[in-house]
Amino acid sequence: MKKLIALFAVSTVASTAAVAGIAISGAASVSYDDNGSSASATSYDADLAFAGSAGATTVAIGMDVDGAAPATTSATMATSIGPLTVAVDMFNEDDSTTVTTTGGRRTDSGDNRSVTVSLAAPIGDATVGLDNSGDVTVSGTFSGVSIAHTVKNGADKTVGSASIAGMDVSLTNDGGDSTWTIGTTVAGATVTVGSDKSISAAFGVTGNTVTIAHTAERAARASTIVTKHPVSQKDAFTTIAISRDLTSGAALAATYNTFDSSLTLKASVAF
Repeated sequence: MKKLIALFAVSTVASTAAVAGIAISGAASVSYDDNGSSASATSYDADLAFAGSAGATTVAIGMDVDGAAPATTSATMATSIGPLTVAVDMFNEDDSTTVTTTGGRRTDSGDNRSVTVSLAAPIGDATVGLDNSGDVTVSGTFSGVSIAHTVKNGADKTVGSASIAGMDVSLTNDGGDSTWTIGTTVAGATVTVGSDKSISAAFGVTGNTVTIAHTAERAARASTIVTKHPVSQKDAFTTIAISRDLTSGAALAATYNTFDSSLTLKASVAF
């Protein structure tokens, strides 16, 4: 009996020490959408996030737990070895889609797990990174401008951002396709415009906000037979969203969509 008690005590101490290095967080929500003239619908979402650390190494795992069975949504690990930083994506997600609104992939692109090794190279504030696909990324902030350039096989990608005279500017060029956004705050309202003819304005105080967003017309686009779905045409629309934190610890949001005159109510809580 004494041996059993001693063994139980050792097991308890070991478990407690392991849990001490793990943080658990999550979020849950329920939404009701009247769907305008169509049938109303209720949807649910619940997610958990686990983060553990040991010295200079961290591990993070995400899970979707509102379905019939819990499903892993992400798994990453990062560590430092002197001037080297190693980042590992251990989750091989299925990135195929079934919708024709975004032109998503028809089929899974394959094993997209990766290992990225970054070196804090002695070239000012720049960082050089190399992943197992052969892509090389040089990134850094120079005179207030953040730039990341990735050298890829036939399709280089450059991302830049800067705050200039109170305006936040971002620019992305991915294989010759450029997009940009410009945002600023005027009289307490944050206004953002984009190269896709979108515009949004958010105002209010923490815990009580209003966001108005206009999305431009989406043009139809043919599919690429093997990899991409076609994109269906959609008229321009505007959404108005009101969010308020409640004293119960939950948050309540209401969104009106002019496209189908629908109203969505959502209650959520994060912990």
